[in-house]
Amino acid sequence: MISLNIEKTLGFISKENVFAYEAQVKAAQEALENGTGKGNDFLGWLHLPSSITKEHLADLKATAQVLRENCEAVVIAGIGGSYLGARAVIEALSNSFAWLQDKKSGPVILYAGHNIGEDYLYELTEYLKDKKFGVINISKSGTTTETALAFRLLKKQCEDQRGKEMAKKVIVAVTDAKKGAARVTADNEGYKSFIIPDNVGGRFSVLTPVGLLPIAVAGFDIEKLVAGAVAMEKACGKDVPFAENPAAIYAATRNELYKNGKKIEILVNFNPKLHYVSEWWKQLYGESEGKENKGIFPASVDFSTDLHSMGQWIQEGERTIYETVISVEKTQYSLQVPSDEANLDGLNFLAGKHVDEVNKMAELGTQLAHVDGGVPNMRIVIPALNEESLGGLLYFFEKACGISGYLLGVNPFNQPGVEAYKKNMFALLNKPGYEEESKAIQARL
Repeated sequence: MISLNIEKTLGFISKENVFAYEAQVKAAQEALENGTGKGNDFLGWLHLPSSITKEHLADLKATAQVLRENCEAVVIAGIGGSYLGARAVIEALSNSFAWLQDKKSGPVILYAGHNIGEDYLYELTEYLKDKKFGVINISKSGTTTETALAFRLLKKQCEDQRGKEMAKKVIVAVTDAKKGAARVTADNEGYKSFIIPDNVGGRFSVLTPVGLLPIAVAGFDIEKLVAGAVAMEKACGKDVPFAENPAAIYAATRNELYKNGKKIEILVNFNPKLHYVSEWWKQLYGESEGKENKGIFPASVDFSTDLHSMGQWIQEGERTIYETVISVEKTQYSLQVPSDEANLDGLNFLAGKHVDEVNKMAELGTQLAHVDGGVPNMRIVIPALNEESLGGLLYFFEKACGISGYLLGVNPFNQPGVEAYKKNMFALLNKPGYEEESKAIQARL
């Protein structure tokens, strides 16, 4: 089970002040449970893990198997919450060099629709030219520019290379139940499809087919992932006492730090496989809390890599930051430092030690240095990088985010600010229906 330690924040803030949030946290929990808070039409994630049926998982696994048997590569087409959760889990569990290996245990997982890079899309389509590939198109509306543009290219290429009938078999839609362009396309073309629930927003959707299908296609155990989330759903439940509820303590601590001038939270890992967990977390908290000129800015670093770049700023820069460190208790593999007769690098004092022991001392040494330098530290420990631990970690962050947003006084389940760039982009591209906006923006330019 995941554990949270806030001891290294005390001295910057007091435990009494953190525990003074108990009543507010209870009110936030009740607002989530009873659907009486802001954004209450997007609370489907709250008890999602425990509501997932064996039949639903079997359906997802069967579809994943079709793709695994018929594809050398599968492209996940989606942006934001439509791909970050899946990518976080897949990258965390995958062999770092699997894509370079000749013998592959399943299709290569690729990503598109998360940018508008012409060179990126050209290189992707070139790579796929001699591949049997499939596509999972993830979009509630089917009209999100980045994803729709990529899917238009991929759909045509898949049909041209594999024929219409096989394309139908290896293109899957994850979309709205009844409406939207992606739903119409899926129905017209006869694609297998899965539903994004109306009451689950994108950044909370990793445990819906949005995340579960790609994770299953990558060859990972979605039953164990869900089981880890179910365990965390119980551990963070509304009747769990404040002192024992990790999501409640995390939400309260970060809000107390924010109140005390700590405006930036840096999510830290000492395992490179967690990079995309940080990317997923940044969207979850940035899009949920950054409203009404309020909100902690979510940043992330990969240590020890970034200790040789961002480490200087963290150690001695403006003291507006705190760190939340994700620590992985056990590694999957074992590798010991060899002895070297010449010892020119001076590392014989490490001979016989496991590499992870060196990494753990780097982690501890960094925490002590940063706390001494004026940076409060929280520490989240997960037992190992496996499906159960990741399922628990993802749900923990989701639940804490809902509570934290309510403590901050914002609606954590909308994202009105995301539309601003789209309006300008459509006006600049002269999209039909944006004639007035086009005139106005041309006048500004």
